[in-house]
Amino acid sequence: MGTVTSFAPDSVVLNRKLPLWYQVSQSLRASILGRSPHDPLRLPTEEQLAGHYGVSVLTMRQALKELEDEGLITRHRRRGTFIEPDVQRGAPVRLLGSVDAIVAQQSGMTTELLDHGGQPVPAELAEYFPDLAEVTAYHRLRCDEKTGEPTNHARNWVRPDLAAHVDPEDLVRWPMTKVLRDVVGADISRITDTVEARIADPETARLLQVPLLSPILHYTGVTYDPAGRVLDVAVIHYRGDRFSFTVTLDAT
Repeated sequence: MGTVTSFAPDSVVLNRKLPLWYQVSQSLRASILGRSPHDPLRLPTEEQLAGHYGVSVLTMRQALKELEDEGLITRHRRRGTFIEPDVQRGAPVRLLGSVDAIVAQQSGMTTELLDHGGQPVPAELAEYFPDLAEVTAYHRLRCDEKTGEPTNHARNWVRPDLAAHVDPEDLVRWPMTKVLRDVVGADISRITDTVEARIADPETARLLQVPLLSPILHYTGVTYDPAGRVLDVAVIHYRGDRFSFTVTLDAT
């Protein structure tokens, strides 16, 4: 992480309709949580990062402050900015509409692909895939990298034409959103998120190792292309004792 290119994404496109500091903080957060254990802990300078993202140093400082407040980094005058080596990977679910935010919330955990394959479109998802009779389903379990404790389990239902280009091994390393966007090359226009408070059913209780009827966060993310066609539907069950839900509204 001594240089910008070894740390930050190679290509960053910011949405001018969203606060730039937030988008930058989420992109950096995804990189921090997805880093290799062998990467250096020191970040590039504010000026280097600002130049890479094409934003002002003031915007960069605001993005870094967000990460500092979250406990992901520490900043030292004259010494630089450093990633916290013992940062807690199970972080809040934050939603604002940035694809990098979705990637960030799924990063920093070990992932096991439980099963995948074609299946008829589930009745509850028929409205999202009116032109399809079958989708490709993926089921993954994510665990805390340090303790091995289950944190969430996720199901994705993807259009078969896209799933044909998905390498299951990539889903062990990266979130589905990143695989579809950066590996498959899908044109993602927006993701609509819904989060509800629910109680754990028998399968979720078993996978997440919590008592039956424990509180959980039930997340649904629907991914669209520019034509409004649904590419992927994700349903994730988060342990209620490990995650909180935060929404930021831009008043401008």
